Amino acid sequence: MNNRLSTALSAIVLLAFAGCASTPEPAPPPPAPAPAPAPQTLPISPPAAKAAPRPEKVTTASTANFDFDRYVIRPDARSKLDDLVGKLRNVNLEVVIAVGHADRLGSDAYNMKLSVRRADSVKAYLVSKGVAASRIYTEGKGERQPIKDCKGSGKTKELIACLEPNRRVETVGRRFSHEVTALHFKKALLRRGFLLPYPIVLTM
Repeated sequence: MNNRLSTALSAIVLLAFAGCASTPEPAPPPPAPAPAPAPQTLPISPPAAKAAPRPEKVTTASTANFDFDRYVIRPDARSKLDDLVGKLRNVNLEVVIAVGHADRLGSDAYNMKLSVRRADSVKAYLVSKGVAASRIYTEGKGERQPIKDCKGSGKTKELIACLEPNRRVETVGRRFSHEVTALHFKKALLRRGFLLPYPIVLTM
């Protein structure tokens, strides 16, 4: 009886070992997926600096000539100044500069005063046409900036007629759309000896 029991137990143990031997080993777990590559960060270029606004400068000019030793505006000069006034109104210019000149006949001191009187005459005419006096600046250059050279001396009719282009007032109107430009222009006027009793009026 005991022998049969031992034999039966041995057979069970062998079957158990045989079953274990025939059972396949579990497959190893799949390798972990490779980590995703970090997203590439493209270099962000700084925003392009905005170009500074360029000041708009509009200029219109006119030249009025005068008779010898006179500062009264002639009829032909009035037509030129009337045309200038029309341009000033159309573009709303901010600053008007009238620069007077004289020919070389006479003393330096006398011609300087004469050139200033000519510039003042043009200013008075522009004011009579509606241009604000606070926007008009005058200056006299005397005989220092001639535009025509004539030979001869003495107050002859020929020489006086030849020097007529030098007896003039150059009037320039300018409009600025940028405050910095207007301020720089005002400083330039001060450097040139202008008296500025009024501030420059800006239209932005």
